Amino acid sequence: MITLLTYPPAFGQFSGSPFCTKAAYFLKVSGLPWRREDTLDPRMMPHKKLPVIRADDQLIADSDMIRAYLESKGATFDEGLSEIDKATSRAFIRMAEEHIYFHILLDRWANDALWPQIRDTYFGSVPKILRSLVSGKIRKEVLKGMHAQGLGRLTEAQRLARLEPDLEAISTRLWQNRFLFGDRPTAADASVGPMLSAAVASPGHTLLSNRVEENAVLMAYIERIEEMLD
Repeated sequence: MITLLTYPPAFGQFSGSPFCTKAAYFLKVSGLPWRREDTLDPRMMPHKKLPVIRADDQLIADSDMIRAYLESKGATFDEGLSEIDKATSRAFIRMAEEHIYFHILLDRWANDALWPQIRDTYFGSVPKILRSLVSGKIRKEVLKGMHAQGLGRLTEAQRLARLEPDLEAISTRLWQNRFLFGDRPTAADASVGPMLSAAVASPGHTLLSNRVEENAVLMAYIERIEEMLD
């Protein structure tokens, strides 16, 4: 039995982390038996991050490494895709995980109005008397990292403008398809779907969440993706 070590459900999602949701999609599609184990403290994990799976008496960290492990056990996530489609899929995955994700992170960590709810969700296991101190220190480090990365230097409106071509690219792929590469979900959907779902599930309303909610194509896609874990 494979155990998925994941952040708990949050904001109506399978997990507070879209990467944990991605790993759950892979596990479900793999057909292998698995269960979830929730934790808010990843400090003992190999990369001090989640998701991680416990399998074959080892801890396997990182959603990409989890995918590789499941494929080594016979799982297939891109069945029927051409080599060109697989290359495009890789680009969509990186777009979701290395760009869209950081916009979601800023929506959650940089918004002073939403921060109290985010703080109490992410740091709920920290005693209340220490929660503001602990979370404030980590928040400062996260925002410092985002400033160094570059997106943290932009206004919310500028970030949305930067993200708009990504959302248009996803909508274009979905215009005549149920999923990004046809009528069946593939590995790209396991990355892109949870990111879009997380964007609209974050508490409160932001320019990003409003933009996605206004797009009927994207919202229908999110609903199909979420049904995969029901």
